[in-house]
Amino acid sequence: MILVVDVGNTNITYGVYEGKKLKTTFRMMSKLPRTSDEYGISLRELLRINDVEHTDIEGTIIASVVPNVMHSLVGGITRYIGKTPMIVGPGIKTGIKIVTENPREIGPDRIVDAVAAYEIYGGPVLVLDFGTATTYDLVTEDGCFAAGITAPGIRISAKALWEDTAKLPEIEIKKPKSILAQETISSMQAGLVYGQIGQTEYIINRVRKESGYDDLKVVATGGLGSIIADETDAIQVYDRGLTLEGLRIIYEKNVKG
Repeated sequence: MILVVDVGNTNITYGVYEGKKLKTTFRMMSKLPRTSDEYGISLRELLRINDVEHTDIEGTIIASVVPNVMHSLVGGITRYIGKTPMIVGPGIKTGIKIVTENPREIGPDRIVDAVAAYEIYGGPVLVLDFGTATTYDLVTEDGCFAAGITAPGIRISAKALWEDTAKLPEIEIKKPKSILAQETISSMQAGLVYGQIGQTEYIINRVRKESGYDDLKVVATGGLGSIIADETDAIQVYDRGLTLEGLRIIYEKNVKG
């Protein structure tokens, strides 16, 4: 079994693979400071609850966009799982070539998503990740990471509404019954959800036009991505497990050499 770890700005998502099968997943908050012992003990317990013995873990891989948790997290995994994690970054084999102006600026999470989308669905493919930020990454037919667009995520937009305006409340992010809202909560939900749908469709169409890829596949992931994907034909596939799958693929590429 291998342990894959996606460290995002909001959550750390863990997955355990038995071969190509995802056996279990679980999460921790990434903003809560922890020591290496706290990470290691919590991880062992979470594995045990999910019927996985830590001694069965043969290897681990991490993609992280939160540098300040890495020392403790890597230390905890190394000490309590007994394996030194592989880190997604410069020098690791991914199977795609980054041809942007500064390849080192591309976040590991975006690389992992791009690898998974290209390997599973083929290219050209536009990969959307509805996370803390909403990202749109273009992978060409021959496997080149060619361009990326970054926009505020739907949670960031929602947070800005209720934190920066005195009278707007904190709300659940979901699609309202109608865009023709008649009270505050549904009006905020309409603006957030339909605004994101409109942005998504425009960016997809613009990428298709400027890239010249009429056959562009569009694959989405991320926690809130299902809300958007269900409401637009511009997204062809919603794959919630895309990032974890990408980590598995990269791990296998590097272990097999």
